Amino acid sequence: MSSNTEARPPLPPFTRETAIQKVRMAEDAWNSRDPKRVALAYTPDSQWRNRAEFPRGRTEIEAFLTRKWAREIEYRLIKELWAFTDNRIAVRFAYEWRDDAGNWFRSYGNENWEFDENGLMARRFASINDLPIAESERKFHWAQGRRPDEHPGLSELGL
Repeated sequence: MSSNTEARPPLPPFTRETAIQKVRMAEDAWNSRDPKRVALAYTPDSQWRNRAEFPRGRTEIEAFLTRKWAREIEYRLIKELWAFTDNRIAVRFAYEWRDDAGNWFRSYGNENWEFDENGLMARRFASINDLPIAESERKFHWAQGRRPDEHPGLSELGL
């Protein structure tokens, strides 16, 4: 995929502990809502599938994320490790957001990740479904940014 010399530890092959660390690092980066920062975790030629979009490379990923977070206001995400092998990680996730009309949603999904030898994500395949929710049904109430360590994860929230 990439002959890139950048390193993004932890590196494959993953253990349970390093896979969990990689998932939390991804969650933290996405909760920053900084497209440039997030795009740097992917190989320069990274391949994505996100719903009906297929971004290729960091430039397209950054543009995709810029559009996403302009549309998904008050975005808050939780990821959880589902499975892992040497250089692959599967996660499940949920995030809450509202649109510019004030309608709230909880989006649920699964991602399959494949990493290069430098710990950069070379391939990301995401399947996502959106559920309209009432504001009173929200479960993610921390201030924008990193989810606090004491905030429950998906399993603890029953999601």
